[in-house]
Amino acid sequence: MREVQAAEITKAVRDLFIDANCNLGVDVLAAFDRAIEKDESSVAKEVIRELKENARIARDEQSPICQDTGLAVLFVEIGQDVHVVGGDLKAAINEGVKKGYGEGYLRKSACHPFTRANTKDNTPAVIHFDIVPGDRVRIVAVPKGGGAENMSRVDMLSPSAGLEGIKDFVVKRIEASGSNPCPPTVVGVGIGGTFERSALLAKKALMRKIGERNADPELAKVEVEVLARINKLGIGPMGYGGNTTSLDVFFEVEPCHIASLPVAVNVQCHAARHKEAVI
Repeated sequence: MREVQAAEITKAVRDLFIDANCNLGVDVLAAFDRAIEKDESSVAKEVIRELKENARIARDEQSPICQDTGLAVLFVEIGQDVHVVGGDLKAAINEGVKKGYGEGYLRKSACHPFTRANTKDNTPAVIHFDIVPGDRVRIVAVPKGGGAENMSRVDMLSPSAGLEGIKDFVVKRIEASGSNPCPPTVVGVGIGGTFERSALLAKKALMRKIGERNADPELAKVEVEVLARINKLGIGPMGYGGNTTSLDVFFEVEPCHIASLPVAVNVQCHAARHKEAVI
């Protein structure tokens, strides 16, 4: 049994949210470069150049990439041979969120759903725990912006809809979203499980790096096909037209009930922010 101090987890969470909000991943920046090279619209190219410049300023000045610094979402894998000491694990994570958003001067976006009263520290965080083999703790911090999250959907399709119905649902969802999620987007698709499980699969799919295909060759082909269909919609970067509406599409699939076909689409804006640490 390995002991991990709660204070160490708090510090890691604090640092991850500041890092994620200020330093866009190299995979996203590389995707911007490819889009500038390939997009047929001069306006689209210029918009993406501006997004790159914005990311550079954020990195150099260590200021947020976007004013929407997101609701704090975390994926936490706990090794079964880990014992957290010196405090409660969930409390330690939320304390890290408080410190990150306070000390990092990040906007606090968490509020009561009815009164809209702000919680003032961006907690409580949305935490997804998973118990895994080993003696390590892996933390993935995801600042999830509201504009893209609002465009996400879950539907319980008829099993007869099949793969073609799933692909149509994803493309139509992005078409209906238009410029609202601040494209070019990253699209996570969760298929199977139950109503809530499909939504979680879709969000987990967004943790992949741009260009990282599904290990299943057939699903990898579907990802490429759906991405191409989305980029033919003509929405383009920030809605100004062009053929870079999305940077990538990721599918995650698992078994479901014989009477069901749950499908979820979780949309991420061009500021595809997530950082991870292993303790």
